[in-house]
Amino acid sequence: MTTKAPSPVKEFPTDSPEKIAYSVVEGIPAEEPNDLNRLGYHIWLYLTGKVASLEEAIKMARSRLKISEESIQIIKERLKEKGF
Repeated sequence: MTTKAPSPVKEFPTDSPEKIAYSVVEGIPAEEPNDLNRLGYHIWLYLTGKVASLEEAIKMARSRLKISEESIQIIKERLKEKGF
């Protein structure tokens, strides 16, 4: 039996909405890493126009953040730095 090497992973460009969405939630204290993944997905929904507002996207994610009030400001600042 032979084992093949896994397929290479192609990273998104740094200016893509996917990369931006997940990078702005990096480092925010949460109960579990999956909470940040879910939050990043909902930020992506906001960036692509599928969710009307940032606050709505954060609420929809239902992430268990340890600093929920401050996290909205952190995300807004990071998005502003990225040009959104």
